[in-house]
Amino acid sequence: MSDLTVYLESDARRPELRTSDAALITAHLAHAGILCERWNADTPLPADSDADAVLHAYAVPIKRLKQARRFLTADVVRITPQTDGIAALRAKFLDEHTHDEDEARFFVEGAGAFYIHLKARVFRVVCEAGDLLSIPAGTPHWFDMGPKPRFTTIRFFGRPDGWVATPTGDAIAARFPPFEPEAAQAA
Repeated sequence: MSDLTVYLESDARRPELRTSDAALITAHLAHAGILCERWNADTPLPADSDADAVLHAYAVPIKRLKQARRFLTADVVRITPQTDGIAALRAKFLDEHTHDEDEARFFVEGAGAFYIHLKARVFRVVCEAGDLLSIPAGTPHWFDMGPKPRFTTIRFFGRPDGWVATPTGDAIAARFPPFEPEAAQAA
């Protein structure tokens, strides 16, 4: 993982922990039941690569994860600042929600931040190319792609109908700092 910030759910201003140490990030997330791995993400992909090309480039680790975690399908999401309806798409993921299956994402390119609400804390995990994150089923979380998103992810699903979210109704996401890649790089 590229960066982990841990907050008390009641105080988004003062983090308890902020680190970019991969071993520390992995240990903290594993203790919380969250799978994180580093995959090789240096396969060159042209900007116009379609989903099939991305899936083919990562066929071996995709197959391994699907077998290990019993995922049925995988797809590709590629978002850029030019993606149609980007503001509505960003807003869709900013509300805290849960899933009835694990939410697993591998970042092929770019970055985004998952906020995981667990055990009276919020874990802000900034994922970049090479990061795999799997959030356990039923865990409240949200995702911020940033104001000018640019990323490609492989999503894994255990159900044939893909991404299905259940909103929690908690407005906690509005209290936490948004993901802004430029600010994260400067810190």
